[in-house]
Amino acid sequence: MKGMFEKCSSLKNIDLNNFYTKNVNDMRKMFAGCANLDNLDLKNFDTKNVTNMSEMFSGCSGLKKMNLNNFDTKNVTNMSEMFSGCANLENLD
Repeated sequence: MKGMFEKCSSLKNIDLNNFYTKNVNDMRKMFAGCANLDNLDLKNFDTKNVTNMSEMFSGCSGLKKMNLNNFDTKNVTNMSEMFSGCANLENLD
C-alpha cells in the first residue's frame, strides 16, 4: 500500500472500513500529501505485519481527527516522520 493515496490533495473523505490489510507490510506514504483530508478512521486496519509506516500521514495538514485504535505496531521498524506536517491534528485515538 506504499503511496496508495499519496498526493490525493482533493480527497476529503474516504471509507476504509472494509479494507483487507492483513498481509500488508508497507504503508509508507500511504496518505502523504492528502492535505484536505480532515477525518480518518483506520480502526479496522490489521497492521500486525506492517514493518514500514514512515511518512504515512506526512503533509496531511487538514487532518483533525484520527482513529488508530487497533494499530498493532510491534513489527514496525520505521515510523520516521509518520505525522510530519499534521499541524491541525486535534484528536488521535
